[in-house]
Amino acid sequence: MVKKIKITENGPYEVSPDIPLVQSIIVIDEQGTSLSWRTGKKYPEQAKPYHLCRCGRSENKPYCDGSHAKAAGPMAKKFDGTEVAAHDRDELNTRIYEGPELTLIDEENLCASLRFCDRAPRIWNAVQHSDKEGWKQIAIEESCDCASGRLTVIDKEGNAYEPKLDQEIGLVQDTAAECRGPLWVKGGITVEGADGRQYKIRNRMTLCRCGESKNMPFCDASHRVSRNMRGLDE
Repeated sequence: MVKKIKITENGPYEVSPDIPLVQSIIVIDEQGTSLSWRTGKKYPEQAKPYHLCRCGRSENKPYCDGSHAKAAGPMAKKFDGTEVAAHDRDELNTRIYEGPELTLIDEENLCASLRFCDRAPRIWNAVQHSDKEGWKQIAIEESCDCASGRLTVIDKEGNAYEPKLDQEIGLVQDTAAECRGPLWVKGGITVEGADGRQYKIRNRMTLCRCGESKNMPFCDASHRVSRNMRGLDE
């Protein structure tokens, strides 16, 4: 059975029961710089498909409680989860940075602003100077820590450096911003849109769970300013 996340129309993510759900916590230094990932709470295994909140309004996060279908107050609107992102993203808003030993593929519109690429000397600079001692490894580490898959480094033979990730969903805990981040979909899990079309399978991707992304279903860092996402998951 294929492990799959099904996006329901203006509703939650329907997740195959055999996909584990865990907290993925960003480890930071005293300045709030993202350093590494740590696995936190592991949620109970499910016997049936389970539903994760996509609108950000659930009182039972990370699970759906039906809030997407409710309009709270006379001026409120029901959740509009219309998908606008392209299904095949190979040629979309991609920049290529060539260095002496590495090439960086930067798909900017996938950015979830988790800031692993900001560690000195920053991945773009590290790639440009990848023949310097230690800089190549820095670029590889920063790319592999990029949960959204925005950043990928490849060697001169065209081989991509990718982390080995188990198939699971991580609830990103943005400790520096003190907010809930996106769903980190790991290990090549299939994501199917509400129209039945499948998105490109990736080792790393981040799906919006604040309900405010302008690049649905992918995260665009809107969670950082969303009132619905303040605080961390319990």
